[in-house]
Amino acid sequence: MQEISVLVILLLLVYTIFAVIDQISIQCGLYTPLFAATFTGLLLGDLQTGLIIGATLQLMTLGVATYGGATVPDYLSGAIMGTAYAIISGQGAEYGIGLAIPIGLLLTQMDILGRMSNSFFQHYADRCAEKGDWRGVEKANLLGLIPWELSRLIPVALGLIFGQAVVEGVNAIIPAWFMTGLKTAGAILPAMGMAILMRYLPIKKYWPYFVIGFVLIAFGGGSYTVMAAALVGLALAGLHLTRTKDRVAATADGASYIDDEEVEIDG
Repeated sequence: MQEISVLVILLLLVYTIFAVIDQISIQCGLYTPLFAATFTGLLLGDLQTGLIIGATLQLMTLGVATYGGATVPDYLSGAIMGTAYAIISGQGAEYGIGLAIPIGLLLTQMDILGRMSNSFFQHYADRCAEKGDWRGVEKANLLGLIPWELSRLIPVALGLIFGQAVVEGVNAIIPAWFMTGLKTAGAILPAMGMAILMRYLPIKKYWPYFVIGFVLIAFGGGSYTVMAAALVGLALAGLHLTRTKDRVAATADGASYIDDEEVEIDG
């Protein structure tokens, strides 16, 4: 069984810090499970497993956001630990996916604790604002990062430090039939994620492109990759955009021509 080195753990913790900052600020994507799992797989020498786990969890998070302060599963921590456990145990991506989802759901409580702790700094910022102390407001907002960071750093650190012991304990306690169930659920989840994605896409309007993409992937042969399908999709999207622009331009020219004729007749 592969062990996680101290350097890898430190790099993953540093990544978690920047990912949390990204999540509550500019949102470049570091906080998404796709980036987190891919980075974890890259550090542990199994990029393919990281990509599979990250892409599957990414499908599960589409359309999920913390509107109104709502708490959602912590798939950032789940992606990191699920990918790490899958690689060090050698059980495969399905095993990692099956672990990442309950980990993300369980750490929802840590997110709530982080939000509650953050309210202390926000009340301090309110008091500073009443006094006109803008430096105090700035300081309070920066200090407010601490509970957010700790709510992710603590479980990730514990999970990675005791990763091998955790995996061995899980493998020893969980019966074989339950482990098979986890792998089966992990294999089914991509279909569920794709169904969620289709829910938000205008499939009824653009179904021909969807059918073309499905046929290319399903019957394209072993040499046909997802990248090739993505390039074909990009070309079709460009063709559709060009045709739409031409149609709009033709409609506008026709309207202008009619207006000019009306002006001449009226004159």
